[in-house]
Amino acid sequence: QVQLVESGGGLVQAGDSLRLSCAVSGRTFSSIYVGWFRQAPGKEHEFVATINWSGTNTHYADSVKGRFTISRDNAKNLVYLQMNNLKPEDTAVYRCAAHYLAIATVHRERYNYWGQGTQVTVSS
Repeated sequence: QVQLVESGGGLVQAGDSLRLSCAVSGRTFSSIYVGWFRQAPGKEHEFVATINWSGTNTHYADSVKGRFTISRDNAKNLVYLQMNNLKPEDTAVYRCAAHYLAIATVHRERYNYWGQGTQVTVSS
């Protein structure tokens, strides 16, 4: 099993940057993928980005490509989501999630482990 705890959310203005962190503890086999999802009020969970534990494979949603970067620090057991040029439509609760399927997937149901989430609010 793996445990996930997010941090780094907050209130920013449009165009600002923010970095979210996901602390990963427990069993981190080489097959693990960690992803970020977000959920805005009244909307479904939306895939944002995912990365494998070695950092050699990443995948992004089209809506964040070129603005967000996912990375990991294995020494610290942290996965980051660097968010640049934030827009009001990025406002959501951001949650990190993990699975051991050894594939990059955008499908929420493939992720077995979830953090509680951190709020990101972008004002216009």
